[in-house]
Amino acid sequence: MGMVVLRVRTPMADEELSALFVAGWPGHGNAGFARVHEQSLTWISAWRGERLVGYVNVATDGGIHAFVLDTTVHPDERRHGLGQRLVRAAADEARAAGIEWLHVDYEPHMAGFYRGCGFAPTAAGLLPLG
Repeated sequence: MGMVVLRVRTPMADEELSALFVAGWPGHGNAGFARVHEQSLTWISAWRGERLVGYVNVATDGGIHAFVLDTTVHPDERRHGLGQRLVRAAADEARAAGIEWLHVDYEPHMAGFYRGCGFAPTAAGLLPLG
């Protein structure tokens, strides 16, 4: 099967990314991602051979803040540290781009994962708009 290789800002077909999201997030529908990457600072993808098995996106405010979004690992690849590799690579890329603050929002059951990636909990607010 080969090793999982991380790639930075590698173009990928919407179908590949949608298939990963459908596998990783029950109830997720196919969605176009090309426009998302237009607004991204960077993204990291994980590949086992030619198969996309992981992904994380980093959006920016154009200043010193960036935001980790859509961390996804295929269910077949979970519990082997791939998610942390993705997030740490994203943090390295953000740091190299001059980002000073990397933010992430997550559900309570993901607190341990993000703590393991180096994030500290903070107080934040959320206003649902839809």
